[in-house]
Amino acid sequence: MAQTRPTEVDDLTPAPHRLRRRLFVTSIVVLVVVLLFGVPLWTVFFAGSEWPTTLRIAGCVLVGGAAVALPVAMAAGHARGSDRAARIGDTLLGTAWVLFVWSALGALLGSILGLVGFEDPLRSRAIAVAVVIVVAGLLMWGHYEAMRVPRVLEKEVRIPRLGRGLDGLRVVMITDTHYGPIDRAAWSAKIVEKVNELDADIACHIGDLADGSVARRRHQVEPLRDVRARHAKVYVTGNHEYFGEAQAWLEHMESIGWTALHNKHIEVYRGSDRLVIAGVDDRTAAGSRTEGHGADLDRALDGADPELPVFLLAHQPKQIDEAVRRGVDLQVSGHTHGGQIWPFEYLVRLDQPTVRGLSMHGTRTQLYTSRGTGYWGPPFRVFAPSEITVLTLRSTAD
Repeated sequence: MAQTRPTEVDDLTPAPHRLRRRLFVTSIVVLVVVLLFGVPLWTVFFAGSEWPTTLRIAGCVLVGGAAVALPVAMAAGHARGSDRAARIGDTLLGTAWVLFVWSALGALLGSILGLVGFEDPLRSRAIAVAVVIVVAGLLMWGHYEAMRVPRVLEKEVRIPRLGRGLDGLRVVMITDTHYGPIDRAAWSAKIVEKVNELDADIACHIGDLADGSVARRRHQVEPLRDVRARHAKVYVTGNHEYFGEAQAWLEHMESIGWTALHNKHIEVYRGSDRLVIAGVDDRTAAGSRTEGHGADLDRALDGADPELPVFLLAHQPKQIDEAVRRGVDLQVSGHTHGGQIWPFEYLVRLDQPTVRGLSMHGTRTQLYTSRGTGYWGPPFRVFAPSEITVLTLRSTAD
């Protein structure tokens, strides 16, 4: 496997440009940290609350310490590979985001209450206490939602070109497991138990399998060896594989019994009826400079009978344009996590055509977007529950 190290790209960039880029990135990071922690500090400890000075000083120390710890822990965890630091940084990031959102909403509510006659300091103190209680509750609930075995979501999808012999085909999907700094080997085994209860004809993993190398995450992925499906177990890469060892993960999944659809297809038969199951690399693959990688639907469908229905695995929903061009019948994707922590889903909508569920594109192509089975980074899911998906394919043929 040939991959380009980031430092190789830096070496080709003139020193003044590198300096400007680093200053720009540093400025953005500082601005984000100031906003994430400054808004909660103001809403909870200052505004018009008139808390005692000692409490305000304690608040400054607590919030200021967290603001410094966040970028330090994220750099040590995700840039230098310390799982312990990554756990701290990810937890701080999720906590800061939830606190920021609800502090901003609290400040807005406080302004409205001020306009209708509620006076400080009671008004601001009530808002501060409410924000702390709501955030604490959401973080506890959100952590439970992130760490639990996901609910099973079942959906029927009608595919006009599907032969009657394949009517009722059950596709069980998992995606975005993101095995990473928190050891979830036991969770992984429970996922497999749940999948095996669902009587799959086809089992799919739609990418973002793990964050880290095969050597570091192998034991968390190992339970996937025991997934059962009548016809096929198929896997495609997500964007996170291209932060590290994409080719190694493809080879590892093959070694534990999954078919890696690296821009290729297979066929599933029932009697005389056939279904093409194709898969493409993530859309970021070409930019990763991983040799031999890059989403290529034409290559994936090379040699497939154009009269047969096509079921496509593509990690990101925005890969749907290529699917429409090639007349794919159904694309399944993940990547969005359903937003993971509200209201992040509205930012995801700026980048992706869908965030969750079934949608129609063009005259033939349907897209199902999963909210994901695991989580990335912050170990929280707030108003964006995870899922194990069962798609039952239905024929409309006479």
